[in-house]
Amino acid sequence: MSIWTRISQAIAALAQGEGLSGLLDRLRTPPERSVAFTIAVIALSAKMAKADGLVTRDEVTAFREVFHIPTEEEPNAARVFNLARQDVAGFEEYARRIRAMFAETDGTLCDLMEGLFHIAIADGHYHPNEDAFLARVAEIFEIDDKRFAALRARFVPDAPRDPYMVLGVDPDLPLDAIRKHYRQLVRESHPDVMIARGVPEEAVGLAQKRLADINRAWEEIRTRETA
Repeated sequence: MSIWTRISQAIAALAQGEGLSGLLDRLRTPPERSVAFTIAVIALSAKMAKADGLVTRDEVTAFREVFHIPTEEEPNAARVFNLARQDVAGFEEYARRIRAMFAETDGTLCDLMEGLFHIAIADGHYHPNEDAFLARVAEIFEIDDKRFAALRARFVPDAPRDPYMVLGVDPDLPLDAIRKHYRQLVRESHPDVMIARGVPEEAVGLAQKRLADINRAWEEIRTRETA
């Protein structure tokens, strides 16, 4: 059963007048958490779209790149998006519920943030309101400043492209320590590890950009340190 069929079933089970924020509370355990992850990205994307005032075709395309939505399933994704946009619950309420759902690991929350960054910069312009939105979501997710800076450095065109920042390491660390951290990031990006964290198979493509970014950063650092 596809993730979109499961999402459609979850939405159909909503009580009259119930919002998506309430649905998230019922999707706390595997395999339902992969449904929750997808709904969370759609819902927060909808709230983020209100932050910069519009939804562009590029942002819609970026979302499809993250989740590989089949044409026949687009109405289900659109329904989730519209439900979230119309829900009276604010984005902070969504973020808090999502944080509680994935409380035992922040890895899934970072995966989710990557999806939001990917969508935010899809139109080639990173709006200040989007930056404030994502910074606040990261704060609620308890993602520290260093990790948020690393995400921002990887995605935002005008952000500093310091390879140490991309890896989230101190430049004064010995090369062996940086290598160890780099290898840990690679392990965390393995599709099987991501799926075990609750990331749906349809969104594992998020790891491709992450791996490209951290590999490039590691090569830059290794070249500098061994020159």
